[in-house]
Amino acid sequence: VLGLVFATEPFAADVTWNVSVWGKRRAFTEHIEYLAEKVAEKTGGKFEIKIAYGGSLSKPRENLDGISFGAFEMAQICASYHADKNPTLTVLELPFLGVNDLETEVKVSEAVYQHPAVKKDLARWNAQVLMPSPMPQYNVLGAGDPPMKVADFDGMRIRALGGIGKAMETVGVVPTSVTASEAYQAMDSGTVRAVAFAPHAHLAFKTVEAGNWWTANLNPGTVQCPVVMNTDAYAALPDDLRAVLDETVPEAVDHYLATYAKVYDKWWPELEKRNIQQIEYTADDLAAFKAKAGEPIWNQWVAEQSANGIPAQELLDLVLSNIQ
Repeated sequence: VLGLVFATEPFAADVTWNVSVWGKRRAFTEHIEYLAEKVAEKTGGKFEIKIAYGGSLSKPRENLDGISFGAFEMAQICASYHADKNPTLTVLELPFLGVNDLETEVKVSEAVYQHPAVKKDLARWNAQVLMPSPMPQYNVLGAGDPPMKVADFDGMRIRALGGIGKAMETVGVVPTSVTASEAYQAMDSGTVRAVAFAPHAHLAFKTVEAGNWWTANLNPGTVQCPVVMNTDAYAALPDDLRAVLDETVPEAVDHYLATYAKVYDKWWPELEKRNIQQIEYTADDLAAFKAKAGEPIWNQWVAEQSANGIPAQELLDLVLSNIQ
């Protein structure tokens, strides 16, 4: 019996972390997959990260609660799912900030994560950020006459949710709430003229098959969905395992960016193939959008969050100073 114990011992992980995510494996979770694989490899199996898909450990909107009481050690969250639980992170979801690519999204997110107010905000949930899940900017794909200037959006029904919907409303858009899986049907039937999605979603939900124009650089905004971990679990890691986790995070983020680059490699040829008109707005057009649909919402956010004791202007300035 002793022999059996010794024989199996080397194969048991010293530390196992469970990760709560929703949906199935996709580009959005590739950095977690990479992290799990490399951490196991580098530690000779001593540190195992087990990914639970499909919301099997927790509902997506309750992942932060699960982290807070240690139901699992790591999870992906989206700030807009529970803006009241992580108000500081919502600065990254403000519209028309001017983020043009995922590398900038990473840079801006990581600067915000380091801010003391953000650390304090997440500490209420016994959580700290491990790494970002930078999401591409949502852009609008539509049918009919293309909107060449701000005024052309007036009265247009667009599937646009959350902050992007609110921002587009300020330029006369009628934001319409349909689920991602209903978006193609809504566009095909004329219920909506256009849909705001990131490129990979336009491909996945086939809206690209129903449109004839695309706002290549409107970049109205995106969602902020970091991977967080339980602070106690992180502190309890042996030094060698913690060092491996820390050093593997930047590699995992690079892998994630490479994964999304492949999505874009499919996206542009798809637009060409379908003769979809790519609208490039001028700097003046974009400034007009920002003045009408961006800054008023920023100012409202700053006023509301400052009233709650958050250094909101400081956070917004931090974001803007990192977008160069």
